[in-house]
Amino acid sequence: MQIIDFQNIQQIRPYLERPSGDFTTYRQQVIPIMEAVRAEGDAAVRRYTAQFDQYTGTEIALPAHLLTEAAALLSPTLRAAIDQAYQNIRAFHRAQKEADITVETMPGVTCMRRSVPIERVGLYIPGGTAPLFSTVLMLGIPAQLAGCREVVLCTPRDRSGAIHPAVLYAASLCGIRQVFGIGGAQAIAAMAYGTETVPKVWKIFGPGNPWVTAAKQLVALDGTAIDMPAGPSEVAVIADHTARPAFIAADLLSQAEHGADSQVVLICTHETIAQNVERALEEQLATLDRADIARKALLNSKTIVVPDVETAMLVSNEYAPEHLILQTEFPETLAEQVTNAGSVFIGHFTPESAGDYASGTNHTLPTNGFARAFAGVSLDSFVKKITFQRITREGLTALGPVVVEMATAEGLSAHARAVTVRM
Repeated sequence: MQIIDFQNIQQIRPYLERPSGDFTTYRQQVIPIMEAVRAEGDAAVRRYTAQFDQYTGTEIALPAHLLTEAAALLSPTLRAAIDQAYQNIRAFHRAQKEADITVETMPGVTCMRRSVPIERVGLYIPGGTAPLFSTVLMLGIPAQLAGCREVVLCTPRDRSGAIHPAVLYAASLCGIRQVFGIGGAQAIAAMAYGTETVPKVWKIFGPGNPWVTAAKQLVALDGTAIDMPAGPSEVAVIADHTARPAFIAADLLSQAEHGADSQVVLICTHETIAQNVERALEEQLATLDRADIARKALLNSKTIVVPDVETAMLVSNEYAPEHLILQTEFPETLAEQVTNAGSVFIGHFTPESAGDYASGTNHTLPTNGFARAFAGVSLDSFVKKITFQRITREGLTALGPVVVEMATAEGLSAHARAVTVRM
């Protein structure tokens, strides 16, 4: 990792640029796919599935019995781990449910807000280099708690037509009954536009490769909502003299192994920390299954040496990481200064992978600097906040002159008449 000495925030900013983020080329490549699926439906889905996933079968929907049989195909320990993660994630997201709000703003004028589930949602679960059954839990549980009427899940098959049983078991836990064995841009198009087999949804969730991300951006311009803009995985670690190099290296590699385009950033208070972490990275890479991928990601990554943890937080807030880990002497105090981050991991014994799998928080988070303005997926992502109001005759008598005065001043006489005709 490149080591940079902090001089000022302007000097650091160029080093905080993401390694990728321009999806123009990817959009151009997926536009024909999107148009074909929209025009041809299932036929185009099958054609692109054969081309990109090398699955030549004709089945798109998974038979229901595969969902019920999936549990028996897992080891008892993995099934127990998924069950525990389900309980933790469900507990945290259930606590996010908000009570309806009713406020009488003036006598006879009552305003209300109510959470209403999005009726039809689509979940995209990548399956290229790893079966991300954890993402099924992260998206399926809040959809289940929100009460979404129709939940559609798309995930690619392997060449034999199989889908990892852990993905199917997690889906069954979340009450998902509609699973389709398709991936890539064709899956996003199928959910956005609908086909003979795949229902049209109103909002699409889930991570994916650059082609999936480009497809999501395109359907968002075409009337289908998406969870958030997304890019490659990333993590920032703030470390002081109390941090353990082996812990830091493990956290950096846990994100670097996601993909060659991932980025990890270490912000530390001493150059000796950077040097010790470099040695720990080499030691751990030697035994890492996905070492080649992680090494490529480290080429995009940086170590920034700062004078103190306050400066480290200044750099982190400028970077706006997807994941932020605080391995410092007083991490709770430092956490109060966080303004831009997707999810924060406080203390030496809070690895990022805990949030990725089972602590309870959601791992579907804003990347590419979008944490400056976007939050991660939560229960709120699956509901709409609809406002209501009720005004009595007496209430309109009191409120009406205010509305008429304002509408007249704006030159909107019909607005004013809608009040005066009642008065």
